[in-house]
Order: sequence, then C-alpha cells, then structure tokens
Amino acid sequence: MGLDPTAFEIDFDPLKRRMSGFAIHGDTAFDVPFISHIEGNLWTGGCTNGLILPYEFKHVVSLYPWERYTLPPNNDALRSETYWYIYDADVPSNIATIVREARRRVHDGPTLIHCQAGLNRSGLVAALLLVQNGMSPNRAINLLRRRRSHAVLCNPVFEEYVRSFQ
Repeated sequence: MGLDPTAFEIDFDPLKRRMSGFAIHGDTAFDVPFISHIEGNLWTGGCTNGLILPYEFKHVVSLYPWERYTLPPNNDALRSETYWYIYDADVPSNIATIVREARRRVHDGPTLIHCQAGLNRSGLVAALLLVQNGMSPNRAINLLRRRRSHAVLCNPVFEEYVRSFQ
C-alpha cells in the first residue's frame, strides 16, 4: 500500500469525536467532527484507524484507504465498502468513475464519503455529486463549507475543478 505523500498531521480526540489540524493547502486550520451530514443520504468525513462506523450507514466510499473504519459487531446494514487511492494533489483521472459509483450508493441509502480529514478529496467527490444532481458549483461548495467546514476544498486545484465543472 505504501504511504500517502500528501498526508498531514491531525490531532484526534476520540472522546469528542472531532479532529483538528492544519490542511496542507494554505495552512488552513480546521476543527471538525469526524462525520458531517450534508443532505439526504450524503455524509462526508474523515477517518482514523479503529474509529467505529455508526450503524446507520449503508455504504462507505473511502478516498483514503490508508486508514479504515472498524465495523461494529452485527452490522447487517452495511451493503458496500469501496476504496479508492486518491492523493490531495491533482484531480484523479478516474474522477468520473468515482463520482458515478458514489452517486449510485447515495441513491441507495445513507453513504459516508470519507478521506483523511473530510475536506478536499471527499469535498471534491461530494461537490461533483451535488452538481450532477442539479446544484450550481458555487452553491455546492457553499453547502459543503457550511455543513462540514470552511476548509472544505481548500485545495485550489480541486475547488477550481468543481467551479468549472459542466
């Protein structure tokens, strides 16, 4: 598997179920819950090894497979886990496939799209999903920033990609 060269330091406080740190893009500070509800069946978030996945999720789309949620005992609700290796750098060439697969899962039930901190990689996929569902790029970005963090899409390459998405 190797290491993610774009990973950055995050402080985890499992008692509060929050994470805080500084994103590598613009040295942007953040303090967020591990998981945030965006709308409908769409949730975004971050991850750390050993964190227990809440029972309500039917699908997990991981854009950061270097760390994984632990499944709770007797979790019969989870239907799928999908893992994609994405770096917090350039938009991956397979982004259309990732968004298509994520969209299918969101339409099927509560879906967590997560990356390391739930800011850029998951923000990119969630924003593109929202735009494909008819939301303007600006509105999608604003919704994600309001529901997750002002630091969502602090990666300017990802933000510009969403803003120019047709």
